[in-house]
Amino acid sequence: MDRLRCLQIFSEVARCRSFVRAAWQLQLSNSTVTKHVAWLESSVGSQLLHRSSKQVTLTEAGARVLEGAQDLLERYERLAADVRDSVNLPRGSIRVGTPPAFGIHHLMPVVARFTQRYPDIEVTVVLDDGRTDLLAEALDLSIRIAPQLQDASYIAYLLMKAPQVLVASPDYLARAGVPRAIGDLPRHNCLVHTIKSAGGSWRFAGDPPQDVRVRGTVRSNIGEALKKAALIGAGIAVHPYYMVSEELRSGALQVVLPQETPQELDIYAVFSTRRNMPVRVRALLEFLKEWAAKPPSWSQPAPAAAPAEPPARRKRVTRS
Repeated sequence: MDRLRCLQIFSEVARCRSFVRAAWQLQLSNSTVTKHVAWLESSVGSQLLHRSSKQVTLTEAGARVLEGAQDLLERYERLAADVRDSVNLPRGSIRVGTPPAFGIHHLMPVVARFTQRYPDIEVTVVLDDGRTDLLAEALDLSIRIAPQLQDASYIAYLLMKAPQVLVASPDYLARAGVPRAIGDLPRHNCLVHTIKSAGGSWRFAGDPPQDVRVRGTVRSNIGEALKKAALIGAGIAVHPYYMVSEELRSGALQVVLPQETPQELDIYAVFSTRRNMPVRVRALLEFLKEWAAKPPSWSQPAPAAAPAEPPARRKRVTRS
């Protein structure tokens, strides 16, 4: 039997000094009220009420139980109110997963603006490389960036596309030569992402799409590591444009095969189907939708560029 319900009914009988009036106040039958009080007395092992034809009064044990019951019921009501508020009002904490590069450079500014709008919400951003179990890691929501999602047990909302580009440093291109066609890539040192290109193949848009198997001396499941390798001249890498747009503008990296389009990635907001979404998480999801409705420049394909050329070598000048 529900102990809290028994305490609630007992407290009402004590307040009304009558089983009948308590039953009327609680909209219960007399027999139900009597049964709950009898069960409570049996549970605590003591008589709690003196019953007479005129009134009901508390025993010494009943007075002690009533005092504790009122405190317990008030604490329960406060707890229930706090839980209702945390679910129905935008307050509390949210755990969000994200790939590291996207989280640092693009998600954090969005989160900062979100917490300015909702100062009662605390957002914790954690690493999610796309293989994390949302429930096991207690993630309310995660950003997943992939050609297609592998886990169908989650609900996914498509925020925007993430176009990709092939890039390399001018030093690498000067040393290894400039690829002119997709078929040239297997002869180059290619920097492979072990999650996004687990089989060692890069896919390019077309009708039909074209796959090319590549290999190289550096592999990683961290996009930033491969970007760093490309910057120091280790080889050719494929990255979402959002990761390399600044380096392309500065000339630290150059677009390779600009006439070809690597497979686009999709940026999803993912959440579990087995968990009711609190209002605070819903607020963040709607905020992300607002942000995605005005796509940033990096979500557009990289601007067309002339094929990369190695930097001209300086001529040695001899003095006569």
